[in-house]
Amino acid sequence: MKRHPLAWTFGLSLVPVAWASEPLELESTVVSASALAKKPHEMTTPAEVLEGDALILRREATLGETLDGLPGVRSASFGAGVGRPLIRGQQGARVKMLSDGVDTLDASSVSPDHAVSSEPLLAERIEVLKGPATLLYGGGAIGGVVNTIDKKVPTAVPEKGYEGELELRANSVANEGSGVFGITAGSGNFAVRVEGVKRQADDYEIHGSPSKQEGSYNDTDTFSLGASYIGERGYLGAAYSEQNNRYGLLGHQHAECHLDGPAAWHCGDEHEDEHEGEEHDEHAEEGVPYVDLRQYRWDLRGELADPLPGFERARLRVAHSDYRHEEIEGGQVDTRFDNDASDARLELTHQPLFGWHGVLGGQTLRRDFEATGEEAYVPPTITRNHALFLLEEYTAGAWRYEVGLRHEWQDIEAEGRPDTDHRGTSFSAGAVWSFAPEYSLGFSLSRSQRLPSAEELYADGPHAATRTVELGDPELDEETSQNLELTLRKFAGRTTFSLTLYRNQVDDYIYAADTGRDIGSGYREIEYRQEDALFTGVEGEVRFQASDATAVTLFGDQVRGKLLDGGGDLPRIPAGRLGVRFDHAFASGLDGQLEFYRVDHQHRLADFETKTSGYSMLGASLTHHGTLRHADYQVYLKGDNLLDEKARDHSSFIKDDVVQPGRNLTLGVRMTF
Repeated sequence: MKRHPLAWTFGLSLVPVAWASEPLELESTVVSASALAKKPHEMTTPAEVLEGDALILRREATLGETLDGLPGVRSASFGAGVGRPLIRGQQGARVKMLSDGVDTLDASSVSPDHAVSSEPLLAERIEVLKGPATLLYGGGAIGGVVNTIDKKVPTAVPEKGYEGELELRANSVANEGSGVFGITAGSGNFAVRVEGVKRQADDYEIHGSPSKQEGSYNDTDTFSLGASYIGERGYLGAAYSEQNNRYGLLGHQHAECHLDGPAAWHCGDEHEDEHEGEEHDEHAEEGVPYVDLRQYRWDLRGELADPLPGFERARLRVAHSDYRHEEIEGGQVDTRFDNDASDARLELTHQPLFGWHGVLGGQTLRRDFEATGEEAYVPPTITRNHALFLLEEYTAGAWRYEVGLRHEWQDIEAEGRPDTDHRGTSFSAGAVWSFAPEYSLGFSLSRSQRLPSAEELYADGPHAATRTVELGDPELDEETSQNLELTLRKFAGRTTFSLTLYRNQVDDYIYAADTGRDIGSGYREIEYRQEDALFTGVEGEVRFQASDATAVTLFGDQVRGKLLDGGGDLPRIPAGRLGVRFDHAFASGLDGQLEFYRVDHQHRLADFETKTSGYSMLGASLTHHGTLRHADYQVYLKGDNLLDEKARDHSSFIKDDVVQPGRNLTLGVRMTF
């Protein structure tokens, strides 16, 4: 950090404070995923909320791309169809994906080439909780939680009987066209909602156009229908959703792999007969393999005020998903993934008792996962996870204290393999000190346990998407994370900022280690191991409102992940980033934004990992708001990667073969009525 420009952020954050001669009140959103309905500056751990115009301009085809740019958040990309959020260097199962409080119930945590089923174009708000003190949603979420809030289950009857939105958008880099619609109608105590998205995108252009990244297309259509009964004390509603997605599998390389001995995999053509070799060549000529994804989902949501004596509110969330994902090569289904899963949680907010106010509840999840075909590297498994949790707060003067506790029980049945069961207990303690008007200091200490996933326990075979042979270990134990973080905030006035330092030591950290064996056909052998690890980092954002029309924001983040006891650096840790953003409100409802950031080269590498070069990104946008008869409209034009930089995502498994999109212009029109 001595030479990294991110350190400047801390010094610069103190300078504009002297310039703020007049107070300026900014809107502050309640974070629904906080359970106690707190605003970001009241929370012991950092939280980010994207909504309104900021969300509209940031939305992309994937959740990771949409959130990329928030301090501490990146996108673990796998082509145009896959971008899973990565928080503080953590990805996969360590970052929990939620749809209004319950699991997305897709297969995105199984493999980096599997898409998250949340649709950003239908999101009303996206909340990001960073750090492991997210005990309400799973001790395993040591990276954080991403909670997408949508409108598919109505929570209120529109005042005029109906309301809705329509949107059309297109971009230049992939010749993408997207359409969005949503309508809510109701009368008396009933309301219904129908919404949908259609997206078609070709292969995207890369640095040095007209070159294109072959197979980077992404076609998606999503539809949902919901209805609710809404009373004076709450609501109860349900929704049915369907998503179909087809996207190219970049970096996918088919190979014939087999065991040469009890634990010696080999991939290559020398042991194949002539017919198999011809078949493989024939597949290669038929283009990039692709994923055909389908998810049917049912949601039940409800809230009730004063449900029982001594309780203020009850909150129910239940979801069930029928998910299928086929990987198709040469016109044939090579591998099929089926994931039938259900998640349910009940939260009860109790009235203050001896000054303590909090939430208690329970959660249960069942996941029936099966992979069939050439790359069925994980046996069929049934995972059952049950949990009880408690979160309490106490306020005394300028101090707010918070404690949380969660206990989980998990058992996994695996076909043809020994069953496993694990237990995990997590707790957190923190405080927020409002030591001066407009300022707060938050700190937290947490101990979280993550239970190993079925893939980490039982994987045994080739995985063409990542060009690896994965070897699990059924003897893996629970991970134990001990996290300490400190956050300084200024949340009102012309200058606002949030700066966070964190240290997360994980005992028995589970990671995919490259064994160093080149087993042929470009494949590597990785095995899931456990070693103690340490993550340290800094992230922050400083905003200065120079005038009523102009604001300047500095932002940045950096994380270091390494194995203790001289084990070296961990793989796929993103490099540091530092940027600046200018916002200006012109006359006649026109707003503009200019953003520039620099991503460092990543030279801290795990064994057998390759480095990535740094790059600079320049973006800009113009937005015009207006009214047309009885509707409000918004026209926006934004540009991304205006310098047409050649960029590689270090957190991606396929970074050596796939570059990020080149220069792009997006034009959109949105109408609300």
